[in-house]
Amino acid sequence: MMTQAIFRRLFVLPALAWAAAGALAQSPSVYYICPGNVFTNTLSAKEAEAKGCKAREAQQPTTIAGPKPRPVAGNASGPKNDRVESAEQRSRDSDARRILEAELRRAEEQLEALKRDYNNGEPERRGDESRNAQRYIDRVAEMKAAITRQEADIAAIKRELAKLPA
Repeated sequence: MMTQAIFRRLFVLPALAWAAAGALAQSPSVYYICPGNVFTNTLSAKEAEAKGCKAREAQQPTTIAGPKPRPVAGNASGPKNDRVESAEQRSRDSDARRILEAELRRAEEQLEALKRDYNNGEPERRGDESRNAQRYIDRVAEMKAAITRQEADIAAIKRELAKLPA
């Protein structure tokens, strides 16, 4: 008799408590969608029914494993040295400068073309804009925005060029 009581206290009751906790953890919680697109989980079932709310079961969030880290490549003597030789770095900087300077020239040419078309805020009217003034106003606003974007692009390219060694 005594051994049964000890057995129950040591094994049966904790096992039942563990099973009940697991069942509670796995049972989805209920929330309600009420009229007016109100979501709540603070109502009782009777209150929700009286207000015309619909019960829904909350779903567990989906978890997606992230990418696995790639192994670092190395040689037999130890990890690979990430430093680039100075001649290689100068070559890369030179290439980057050449590319950015070419991009800057293209951007400046585009800006000049945009400004020419913009004509100080009074571009030539097109055929369909003679009857519809709003179209003309919209096109002028788009041209002004394009000029502003192009100027910002040029400033960004100049900043990048300034970062490169001379």
